[in-house]
Amino acid sequence: MTQLPWEIAARRAGQLAPAGPSGSRAALRGVVASLRRAAETAPELVAGITGLTAAAAAASHFPVHVVDRARWAEANAELFATMAGDALGLDGRVQARLAAEETGVLLSVLSTRVLGQFDPYIAGGRLLLVAPNMVQLERQLDLDVMDFRLWVCLHEQTHAVQFAAAPWLAPHLLGRIRAVTAGLGEVEAGPVRVKSAVQAVTDLVRGKDGAVGLLSALLSPEEREELDSLIAIMSLLEGHADVVMDEVGPARIPSVRRIRASFERRRDGVGLMDTLIRRLTGMSDKIAQYREGASFVRGVVAKSGHAGLNAVWSGPENLPRPGEIAHPDRWVQRVHG
Repeated sequence: MTQLPWEIAARRAGQLAPAGPSGSRAALRGVVASLRRAAETAPELVAGITGLTAAAAAASHFPVHVVDRARWAEANAELFATMAGDALGLDGRVQARLAAEETGVLLSVLSTRVLGQFDPYIAGGRLLLVAPNMVQLERQLDLDVMDFRLWVCLHEQTHAVQFAAAPWLAPHLLGRIRAVTAGLGEVEAGPVRVKSAVQAVTDLVRGKDGAVGLLSALLSPEEREELDSLIAIMSLLEGHADVVMDEVGPARIPSVRRIRASFERRRDGVGLMDTLIRRLTGMSDKIAQYREGASFVRGVVAKSGHAGLNAVWSGPENLPRPGEIAHPDRWVQRVHG
């Protein structure tokens, strides 16, 4: 088996990622400075909502990188390499080279859409904020820039607090991710998986309701079960961050309700091409994670408060199971009795 040449993916992603909005050097320096201030302010606000004071103090020491699209794409090629480890290999150098080129193209597309990202797997944790995407969206939606930048940083710094509160979480997730991807490079996957993948792509393009995801179609039943567990965890993380960023409220972010309303309309997407890209890249699944996970978090908080929810950070056994995301009362009953 030949390992994917991730350096090729990183180089291609950096070459293809568009530059984004332009501005004077002074204006760009102002954007960078304001994003850094927002990132510095956010952990204390997260602590005030969640009660995770010690974790928020630890999260405030994670490095913050304000990046352009090319650097974000390159950083995520590095992240993919770390997450895959030795689990993902392909049959032959040509296949590996083609897969690397395709990964680079995909990352260049995603680089125009991501606002921020907390990465717990590289250098002990780091926060990436994609400045051109922030500026572009602020202009498109006519948002208060200081409110919006703090709002985004609240989401990403909530992720930093999560991983600081649960030091076991990053290796636990990494193990599960590798368990899911372990079979993707197997030669013996054969025509059954290929046929499933082709059908999945056809269903996605046609917009068929209930179409199985492309990744899921490539997995064995055991790997698919592992994927379901992984999705439940990611739904918790994304939903928790979404709830926290809104609970700060208008006293601290005066235009928070307008930002949320505008952002939800953006998340829904417009047009055939936008919808197709979302489906093929998995972004539709990520949007569902935000919404389902947020409902889970609100359901738990309504019954046991943020203090009760914080039991999820005590160990893997307290993470929500796939059947509990839509039924938070089941998680409360299992964990708190």
